Amino acid sequence: MQAHSKPALLLVNLGTPAAPTAEAVRAYLDEFLLDRRVVQLPRWFWKPLLRGVILPRRSPVVAHKYAEIWLPGGSPLAVHTAALAEAVQARLPDWQVTHAMRYGQPALREVLQRLQAGGTRHVRVLPLYPQYSTTTTASVADVLAAQGSGMRVEMLQDYHADPAWAAAVAASIRAHWQAHGRGERLLLSFHGIPQRLVEAGDPYATQCEGSARAIAAALGVAREDLHVVFQSRFGRERWLQPYAQPALTELASAGVGTVDVVCPGFAVDCLETLEEIALQNAALFKAAGGKALRYIPCLNATDAHADALAGRVLADAGWA
Repeated sequence: MQAHSKPALLLVNLGTPAAPTAEAVRAYLDEFLLDRRVVQLPRWFWKPLLRGVILPRRSPVVAHKYAEIWLPGGSPLAVHTAALAEAVQARLPDWQVTHAMRYGQPALREVLQRLQAGGTRHVRVLPLYPQYSTTTTASVADVLAAQGSGMRVEMLQDYHADPAWAAAVAASIRAHWQAHGRGERLLLSFHGIPQRLVEAGDPYATQCEGSARAIAAALGVAREDLHVVFQSRFGRERWLQPYAQPALTELASAGVGTVDVVCPGFAVDCLETLEEIALQNAALFKAAGGKALRYIPCLNATDAHADALAGRVLADAGWA
Protein backbone atom coordinates (compact mmCIF):
# COMPACT_ATOMS: atom_id res chain seq x y z
CA MET A 1 0.00 0.00 0.00
CA GLN A 2 1.28 3.47 -0.85
CA ALA A 3 2.15 5.54 2.21
CA HIS A 4 -0.07 8.51 3.03
CA SER A 5 1.71 11.67 1.88
CA LYS A 6 0.79 13.65 5.00
CA PRO A 7 1.98 13.00 8.53
CA ALA A 8 -0.76 12.57 11.12
CA LEU A 9 -1.37 14.45 14.33
CA LEU A 10 -3.39 12.59 16.94
CA LEU A 11 -4.86 14.58 19.82
CA VAL A 12 -5.59 12.16 22.68
CA ASN A 13 -7.91 12.91 25.57
CA LEU A 14 -8.91 10.78 28.55
CA GLY A 15 -12.36 9.68 27.41
CA THR A 16 -16.03 9.81 28.26
CA PRO A 17 -19.14 7.61 28.45
CA ALA A 18 -21.12 7.33 25.22
CA ALA A 19 -24.32 8.46 26.96
CA PRO A 20 -25.42 9.87 30.34
CA THR A 21 -26.83 6.51 31.43
CA ALA A 22 -25.82 4.08 34.16
CA GLU A 23 -25.07 1.38 31.58
CA ALA A 24 -22.80 3.61 29.49
CA VAL A 25 -21.05 5.04 32.55
CA ARG A 26 -20.46 1.55 33.93
CA ALA A 27 -18.82 0.42 30.69
CA TYR A 28 -16.60 3.50 30.61
CA LEU A 29 -15.56 3.32 34.26
CA ASP A 30 -14.87 -0.39 33.96
CA GLU A 31 -12.28 0.25 31.24
CA PHE A 32 -10.85 3.33 32.98
CA LEU A 33 -10.53 1.92 36.49
CA LEU A 34 -9.07 -1.40 35.33
CA ASP A 35 -6.06 0.39 33.85
CA ARG A 36 -3.11 -0.47 36.11
CA ARG A 37 -1.84 3.08 35.63
CA VAL A 38 -5.00 4.41 37.29
CA VAL A 39 -5.48 1.87 40.10
CA GLN A 40 -2.45 -0.15 41.20
CA LEU A 41 -4.27 -2.66 43.41
CA PRO A 42 -3.87 -6.41 42.67
CA ARG A 43 -6.38 -7.49 39.99
CA TRP A 44 -7.59 -10.48 42.03
CA PHE A 45 -8.73 -8.03 44.71
CA TRP A 46 -9.67 -4.98 42.67
CA LYS A 47 -11.67 -6.46 39.79
CA PRO A 48 -14.40 -8.20 41.88
CA LEU A 49 -14.60 -5.18 44.20
CA LEU A 50 -14.95 -2.81 41.26
CA ARG A 51 -17.49 -4.86 39.32
CA GLY A 52 -19.41 -6.28 42.25
CA VAL A 53 -19.60 -3.28 44.58
CA ILE A 54 -18.28 0.03 43.25
CA LEU A 55 -19.69 0.16 39.72
CA PRO A 56 -23.25 -0.93 40.63
CA ARG A 57 -23.36 1.82 43.26
CA ARG A 58 -21.46 4.58 41.52
CA SER A 59 -22.63 4.29 37.91
CA PRO A 60 -26.17 5.68 38.46
CA VAL A 61 -24.76 8.53 40.58
CA VAL A 62 -22.13 9.47 38.01
CA ALA A 63 -24.67 9.14 35.17
CA HIS A 64 -26.82 11.75 36.91
CA LYS A 65 -23.83 14.08 37.08
CA TYR A 66 -23.18 13.64 33.36
CA ALA A 67 -26.85 14.31 32.59
CA GLU A 68 -26.54 17.72 34.26
CA ILE A 69 -23.86 18.88 31.80
CA TRP A 70 -24.63 16.84 28.65
CA LEU A 71 -24.69 18.86 25.44
CA PRO A 72 -26.95 18.33 22.40
CA GLY A 73 -23.93 16.96 20.54
CA GLY A 74 -22.87 14.65 23.36
CA SER A 75 -20.45 14.74 26.26
CA PRO A 76 -18.73 18.13 26.65
CA LEU A 77 -15.32 16.44 26.60
CA ALA A 78 -16.13 14.66 23.34
CA VAL A 79 -17.69 17.72 21.70
CA HIS A 80 -14.87 20.09 22.64
CA THR A 81 -12.10 17.62 21.80
CA ALA A 82 -13.51 17.06 18.31
CA ALA A 83 -13.87 20.81 17.80
CA LEU A 84 -10.30 21.39 18.96
CA ALA A 85 -8.99 18.82 16.47
CA GLU A 86 -10.87 20.61 13.69
CA ALA A 87 -9.44 23.97 14.78
CA VAL A 88 -5.89 22.59 14.82
CA GLN A 89 -6.44 20.97 11.42
CA ALA A 90 -7.32 24.39 9.97
CA ARG A 91 -3.89 25.60 11.11
CA LEU A 92 -1.97 22.56 9.83
CA PRO A 93 -3.04 21.96 6.21
CA ASP A 94 0.01 19.75 5.62
CA TRP A 95 -1.06 17.34 8.35
CA GLN A 96 -4.01 15.00 8.81
CA VAL A 97 -5.37 15.85 12.25
CA THR A 98 -7.69 13.57 14.18
CA HIS A 99 -8.49 12.76 17.80
CA ALA A 100 -8.83 9.68 19.99
CA MET A 101 -9.71 8.72 23.56
CA ARG A 102 -7.63 6.61 25.89
CA TYR A 103 -10.86 5.09 27.24
CA GLY A 104 -14.11 4.88 25.32
CA GLN A 105 -14.59 5.96 21.72
CA PRO A 106 -12.93 6.73 19.39
CA ALA A 107 -10.49 4.27 20.94
CA LEU A 108 -6.80 5.13 20.67
CA ARG A 109 -5.79 1.63 19.54
CA GLU A 110 -8.40 1.60 16.80
CA VAL A 111 -7.51 5.07 15.50
CA LEU A 112 -3.83 4.11 15.31
CA GLN A 113 -4.73 0.93 13.42
CA ARG A 114 -6.91 2.92 11.03
CA LEU A 115 -4.11 5.38 10.34
CA GLN A 116 -1.66 2.58 9.66
CA ALA A 117 -4.11 0.75 7.41
CA GLY A 118 -4.58 3.97 5.45
CA GLY A 119 -0.89 4.16 4.71
CA THR A 120 0.18 6.74 7.26
CA ARG A 121 3.83 6.34 8.18
CA HIS A 122 4.47 9.24 10.56
CA VAL A 123 2.29 10.10 13.56
CA ARG A 124 2.77 12.71 16.24
CA VAL A 125 0.67 12.00 19.34
CA LEU A 126 -0.24 14.94 21.57
CA PRO A 127 -1.92 13.85 24.80
CA LEU A 128 -4.20 16.67 25.95
CA TYR A 129 -2.63 16.62 29.40
CA PRO A 130 -0.51 19.76 29.83
CA GLN A 131 1.25 18.22 32.85
CA TYR A 132 2.83 14.78 32.62
CA SER A 133 1.71 12.04 35.00
CA THR A 134 2.21 8.31 35.18
CA THR A 135 -1.58 8.06 35.66
CA THR A 136 -2.42 9.72 32.34
CA THR A 137 0.36 10.42 29.84
CA ALA A 138 2.19 7.18 30.60
CA SER A 139 -0.98 5.21 29.89
CA VAL A 140 -1.08 6.72 26.39
CA ALA A 141 2.56 5.72 25.96
CA ASP A 142 1.66 2.15 26.98
CA VAL A 143 -0.77 1.92 24.06
CA LEU A 144 1.79 3.35 21.64
CA ALA A 145 4.43 0.87 22.81
CA ALA A 146 2.06 -2.03 22.13
CA GLN A 147 1.21 -0.78 18.64
CA GLY A 148 4.15 -2.49 16.93
CA SER A 149 6.16 -1.38 13.94
CA GLY A 150 5.01 0.07 10.66
CA MET A 151 4.69 3.73 11.64
CA ARG A 152 7.07 6.26 13.07
CA VAL A 153 5.26 7.39 16.23
CA GLU A 154 6.40 10.33 18.35
CA MET A 155 4.69 11.57 21.52
CA LEU A 156 4.87 14.92 23.29
CA GLN A 157 5.45 14.26 26.98
CA ASP A 158 3.97 17.55 28.24
CA TYR A 159 3.54 21.25 27.52
CA HIS A 160 3.10 22.47 31.08
CA ALA A 161 5.19 25.65 30.64
CA ASP A 162 4.75 26.26 26.91
CA PRO A 163 4.72 30.07 26.52
CA ALA A 164 1.88 30.15 23.98
CA TRP A 165 -0.27 27.82 26.08
CA ALA A 166 0.39 29.79 29.29
CA ALA A 167 -0.41 33.02 27.43
CA ALA A 168 -3.70 31.52 26.24
CA VAL A 169 -4.69 30.57 29.80
CA ALA A 170 -3.69 34.02 31.05
CA ALA A 171 -5.71 35.68 28.28
CA SER A 172 -8.80 33.69 29.26
CA ILE A 173 -8.42 34.86 32.87
CA ARG A 174 -7.88 38.45 31.75
CA ALA A 175 -10.99 38.33 29.55
CA HIS A 176 -13.02 37.02 32.49
CA TRP A 177 -11.79 39.86 34.69
CA GLN A 178 -12.59 42.43 32.02
CA ALA A 179 -16.14 41.09 31.69
CA HIS A 180 -16.94 40.41 35.36
CA GLY A 181 -14.38 42.20 37.47
CA ARG A 182 -11.58 40.57 39.42
CA GLY A 183 -12.48 38.17 42.21
CA GLU A 184 -10.91 38.40 45.64
CA ARG A 185 -8.96 35.19 45.02
CA LEU A 186 -7.82 33.32 41.92
CA LEU A 187 -7.58 29.54 42.30
CA LEU A 188 -5.81 27.21 39.89
CA SER A 189 -7.45 23.82 40.39
CA PHE A 190 -5.56 20.79 39.07
CA HIS A 191 -6.68 17.17 39.12
CA GLY A 192 -5.11 15.40 42.08
CA ILE A 193 -3.06 12.21 42.17
CA PRO A 194 -1.96 10.08 45.14
CA GLN A 195 0.93 11.59 47.11
CA ARG A 196 2.80 8.26 47.03
CA LEU A 197 3.16 8.54 43.23
CA VAL A 198 4.88 11.90 43.58
CA GLU A 199 7.16 10.47 46.26
CA ALA A 200 7.99 7.64 43.83
CA GLY A 201 9.13 10.14 41.19
CA ASP A 202 6.03 11.24 39.27
CA PRO A 203 6.81 14.82 38.08
CA TYR A 204 3.17 15.92 38.04
CA ALA A 205 3.24 18.11 41.17
CA THR A 206 6.40 19.87 40.03
CA GLN A 207 4.89 20.51 36.61
CA CYS A 208 1.67 21.88 38.13
CA GLU A 209 3.81 24.38 40.01
CA GLY A 210 5.66 25.15 36.79
CA SER A 211 2.33 25.82 35.07
CA ALA A 212 1.28 28.14 37.89
CA ARG A 213 4.50 30.13 37.54
CA ALA A 214 4.20 30.33 33.75
CA ILE A 215 0.57 31.47 33.95
CA ALA A 216 1.38 34.06 36.62
CA ALA A 217 4.18 35.48 34.49
CA ALA A 218 1.92 35.62 31.41
CA LEU A 219 -0.81 37.24 33.47
CA GLY A 220 1.59 39.80 34.90
CA VAL A 221 0.96 38.95 38.56
CA ALA A 222 3.09 37.51 41.33
CA ARG A 223 3.06 33.74 41.78
CA GLU A 224 1.73 34.35 45.31
CA ASP A 225 -1.41 35.88 43.77
CA LEU A 226 -2.39 32.47 42.41
CA HIS A 227 -3.57 29.75 44.79
CA VAL A 228 -3.02 26.16 43.63
CA VAL A 229 -5.45 23.46 44.81
CA PHE A 230 -6.11 19.85 43.80
CA GLN A 231 -9.52 18.34 43.06
CA SER A 232 -11.19 15.01 42.23
CA ARG A 233 -9.72 12.94 45.03
CA PHE A 234 -10.73 9.26 44.88
CA GLY A 235 -10.36 6.76 47.72
CA ARG A 236 -9.03 7.19 51.23
CA GLU A 237 -5.29 7.55 50.77
CA ARG A 238 -3.46 10.87 50.90
CA TRP A 239 -3.46 12.82 47.63
CA LEU A 240 -1.76 16.05 46.61
CA GLN A 241 -2.80 18.95 48.83
CA PRO A 242 -4.31 21.43 49.45
CA TYR A 243 -7.62 19.82 48.53
CA ALA A 244 -9.99 22.11 46.63
CA GLN A 245 -13.13 21.73 48.72
CA PRO A 246 -11.61 22.37 52.17
CA ALA A 247 -9.69 25.30 50.70
CA LEU A 248 -12.92 26.86 49.43
CA THR A 249 -14.63 26.31 52.77
CA GLU A 250 -11.73 27.99 54.57
CA LEU A 251 -11.84 30.97 52.21
CA ALA A 252 -15.57 31.43 52.78
CA SER A 253 -15.10 31.14 56.56
CA ALA A 254 -12.37 33.78 56.37
CA GLY A 255 -14.79 36.23 54.75
CA VAL A 256 -13.70 35.91 51.13
CA GLY A 257 -16.80 36.58 49.05
CA THR A 258 -15.79 36.02 45.43
CA VAL A 259 -13.42 33.38 44.08
CA ASP A 260 -12.39 32.89 40.45
CA VAL A 261 -11.37 29.34 39.49
CA VAL A 262 -9.53 28.13 36.38
CA CYS A 263 -8.52 24.52 35.69
CA PRO A 264 -5.23 24.55 33.71
CA GLY A 265 -4.77 20.79 33.89
CA PHE A 266 -7.76 20.22 31.61
CA ALA A 267 -7.53 21.06 27.92
CA VAL A 268 -11.30 21.08 27.44
CA ASP A 269 -14.31 21.25 29.71
CA CYS A 270 -15.56 17.99 31.14
CA LEU A 271 -17.31 16.45 34.15
CA GLU A 272 -14.54 17.55 36.52
CA THR A 273 -14.78 21.19 35.51
CA LEU A 274 -18.45 21.71 34.66
CA GLU A 275 -20.05 19.55 37.34
CA GLU A 276 -17.45 19.27 40.09
CA ILE A 277 -16.14 22.85 40.03
CA ALA A 278 -18.84 25.01 38.42
CA LEU A 279 -21.80 23.27 40.10
CA GLN A 280 -20.79 21.18 43.11
CA ASN A 281 -17.95 23.31 44.48
CA ALA A 282 -19.79 26.55 43.70
CA ALA A 283 -22.70 25.33 45.83
CA LEU A 284 -20.33 24.25 48.61
CA PHE A 285 -18.65 27.67 48.62
CA LYS A 286 -21.98 29.49 48.92
CA ALA A 287 -23.19 27.12 51.63
CA ALA A 288 -20.03 27.93 53.60
CA GLY A 289 -20.82 31.65 53.42
CA GLY A 290 -19.13 32.73 50.20
CA LYS A 291 -20.87 34.96 47.70
CA ALA A 292 -19.87 33.45 44.35
CA LEU A 293 -17.45 30.94 42.88
CA ARG A 294 -16.93 32.00 39.27
CA TYR A 295 -15.62 29.29 36.97
CA ILE A 296 -13.44 30.36 34.03
CA PRO A 297 -13.93 27.85 31.18
CA CYS A 298 -11.14 25.70 29.77
CA LEU A 299 -9.46 26.83 26.56
CA ASN A 300 -11.56 24.34 24.54
CA ALA A 301 -11.42 25.07 20.78
CA THR A 302 -10.50 28.76 21.07
CA ASP A 303 -8.15 30.31 18.54
CA ALA A 304 -5.41 30.84 21.12
CA HIS A 305 -5.54 27.19 22.18
CA ALA A 306 -5.47 25.86 18.62
CA ASP A 307 -2.60 28.22 17.79
CA ALA A 308 -0.59 27.03 20.80
CA LEU A 309 -1.06 23.34 20.03
CA ALA A 310 -0.31 23.80 16.33
CA GLY A 311 2.87 25.57 17.31
CA ARG A 312 3.92 22.65 19.53
CA VAL A 313 3.33 20.22 16.67
CA LEU A 314 5.63 22.14 14.35
CA ALA A 315 8.37 22.52 16.96
CA ASP A 316 11.07 19.87 16.86
CA ALA A 317 11.82 19.92 20.58
CA GLY A 318 9.97 17.71 23.07
CA TRP A 319 8.93 14.83 20.80
CA ALA A 320 10.14 11.35 21.69
